[in-house]
Amino acid sequence: MSLADKVLAVNNDLPIRTERPVHSGKVRSVYWLTEADSRRLIQQKGYDVAPDAPLAIMVISDRISAFDCIWHGEGGLKGVPGKGAALNAISNHWFQLFKDNGLADSHILDIPHPFVWIVQKAKPVMIEAICRQYITGSMWRSYSKGERSFCGIQLPDGLTKDQKLDDVLITPSTKGVLKGIPNVAEVDDVNISRQDIETNFSAFNFSQASDIAQYERLLKEGFGVISEALAANDQVFVDTKFEFGYVHDASGQEKLIYMDEVGTPDSSRIWDGEQYRQGNIVEKSKEGFRQWLLNNFPDPDILLNKDRMDEREALARDNALPSEVLMSISQTYVGIAEKIIGQPLDISENPKAEIIDVLRNEYQLID
Repeated sequence: MSLADKVLAVNNDLPIRTERPVHSGKVRSVYWLTEADSRRLIQQKGYDVAPDAPLAIMVISDRISAFDCIWHGEGGLKGVPGKGAALNAISNHWFQLFKDNGLADSHILDIPHPFVWIVQKAKPVMIEAICRQYITGSMWRSYSKGERSFCGIQLPDGLTKDQKLDDVLITPSTKGVLKGIPNVAEVDDVNISRQDIETNFSAFNFSQASDIAQYERLLKEGFGVISEALAANDQVFVDTKFEFGYVHDASGQEKLIYMDEVGTPDSSRIWDGEQYRQGNIVEKSKEGFRQWLLNNFPDPDILLNKDRMDEREALARDNALPSEVLMSISQTYVGIAEKIIGQPLDISENPKAEIIDVLRNEYQLID
């Protein structure tokens, strides 16, 4: 079996029983189960959800996205070996740690396979919140041009690139296009302030205004849990994205939960601690791949300028990247995953066949 065969690049063609179209994102595909299958699994497995809660199978892939495009390599390599298993294993680890620390549950109910989650339908909070402990990336680019106000937070003069901040900053942005909110542009991923959220909490899908404080607590305490665990492995937790939603448990109680993924190399920046102390930045996240793209194409503005998306998509489509670049990303993802979970990563030889087998024989979701 070739290396390309071990990569799960296409994850929206599994024969899972569903009555709705498969939703395929940049990395994951979501299969909404039939009402009958959802009810059966809730009863059989004892999931702590309402008896009629809609469930879905979420299947990760090994695809690599950057700058809102999917990239591929030479020799038919359509993804990064081990990437999907690494992302899921890392998220599983952090979500469990949050639960163990009494923070909040996640949308994950069951893990049938390293590439697969069974999740419950949540009402999403329409915010992507970035927690930042260091000034780097887009924040540094804006700061270096003179900007000092970020999502309603004033930063002092005199900060230097990659410096640790005094506090963990929460810099939220909109998730999707939200309409009719004063002072908030009707475009995806626009920065917002805490004042915007407080004044229009229901427009962001918060059930009540008091949940904003809980959301901020879960952000900061979740960041702290991950930061402390990574520091024990001499890794620096720089920043990460969090997403939240609401679900109901078996008793009908509504609760705020973590969702999507958390603390992964896709959604976070992680630096090598020893190198950082020596004044060097060694990325243990997708940021290293982004930097490689910026350094290896003659016009980096194509990758940074949203008005040039057509050119960017053509760049990703028409350029097969060197296989050693994708293998270097694989080493980064697998390496940080194994540090976090404390054991070798379970990497499938034939992920699609394994997923079909377990969902057919153990969950009866494939005819």
